[in-house]
Amino acid sequence: MSSLHHQHDHVRDYEACLIENVENIKATTLSKESMKHGRTAHNISSSSLRRKSNVTLVSNPRYGNVLANFQEVILGTKLSILFVAIPFAIFAQCYGFSKPLVFALSLLGLIPLAERVSFLTEEIAYYTGPTVGGLLNATCGNATELIIAIFALSNNKIDVVKYSLLGSILSNLLLVLGTSLLCGGIANIRAEQKFDRRQADMNLLMLLLALLCHLLPLLFQYGGASVAIDADSSLQFSRFASILMVIAYLVYLIFQLWTHRQLFEARDEEDEENENASKAVIGFWSGFAWLVFMTVFIAILSEYVVDTIEDASDSWGLSISFLSIILLPIVGNAAEHAGAIIFAFKNKLDISLGVALGSATQIGMFVVPLCVIVAWILGIKMDLNFNLLETGSLALAIITTGFTLQDGTSHYLKGLILLLLYIVIGACFFVQRTPSGFGAFSSFGGEE
Repeated sequence: MSSLHHQHDHVRDYEACLIENVENIKATTLSKESMKHGRTAHNISSSSLRRKSNVTLVSNPRYGNVLANFQEVILGTKLSILFVAIPFAIFAQCYGFSKPLVFALSLLGLIPLAERVSFLTEEIAYYTGPTVGGLLNATCGNATELIIAIFALSNNKIDVVKYSLLGSILSNLLLVLGTSLLCGGIANIRAEQKFDRRQADMNLLMLLLALLCHLLPLLFQYGGASVAIDADSSLQFSRFASILMVIAYLVYLIFQLWTHRQLFEARDEEDEENENASKAVIGFWSGFAWLVFMTVFIAILSEYVVDTIEDASDSWGLSISFLSIILLPIVGNAAEHAGAIIFAFKNKLDISLGVALGSATQIGMFVVPLCVIVAWILGIKMDLNFNLLETGSLALAIITTGFTLQDGTSHYLKGLILLLLYIVIGACFFVQRTPSGFGAFSSFGGEE
């Protein structure tokens, strides 16, 4: 009997060990999953440009946390060499060098700053939890474009605001997505590339709503009795539509982060990247301090860009529309663009689509209407009328992208078509000569 009791005790101990191991595995899995929640395609995309940490330097206590954080934030990106442009831009501005030089240096300095903001928001997201982290990632994805737009608004340069935001949408839909599909199709020419259509469909629906809100103010220009009535009607409708667009974007965030989160979670199956993604490399307050520090420099360089864009346009013989639509958006999202192309090479189109379509949706449904509301607060008349040529280009870009992604598969020809469409639109704005100052949008611009 005693031997039977001993056997029962062993069985109970064994079962207890099994239950404990299963619970530990579940807890570990849940913790890893919770860390992944809130990681968007933007963060995974920009992480492809990060360097591995020098563990010896970080773990050596005599260097202190400051040097370790400096290594992670400043030297932890393959774009770190471009940080040199920041002090040169400030020096050139302070000592009266040519404004086109200040413009070029400021653009170069903004490239690593935009990538580092994405990195820092991801680091902070590890401490804030999946919900707040996802919200932070979703709202800070295009911080550079938003800051440039606000500085342009404060200087009453409505043409620069509209052109740069339109260019951001076009570059994401045509340049980034087109290059990603082209490179991914060539790299995987013998394998059919597939992706989840559901995320793409939701983003395209949001973009079509944004297009409708841009199209209706344009129609006021052709349906009214006088220009004064058209301008006033367009302005009032634009402010009303902008409020609705911001509300729609907030509902979209709820859809993305809570109710249908599984549609938007970026998945990267590489073990090394999943391991690196499971822990933060800097502390919460250090990440927050660095984020404020980076944002200050983005604001400084953005102000330089806005102040010198007209001089650069005159000096280089390029129109403001071309500089704003083609050059500024490429600089603001250069790191994410490169990451999207890298993951397309790896046949991970869901991440590439998340970057391109997610960023375009955020610009169209959040940043643009937010700028209209901010202009309203500042007493500036900015509406959603992007004029016929610009709105037509936006409509063709959205419709073409929708047809490209309708069957859930991709190949290099689709990417080539999108890329060629972007080149054609870029050539159109290259030959279009808009006068310096208040360009094509001056009819509705100005102070109230």
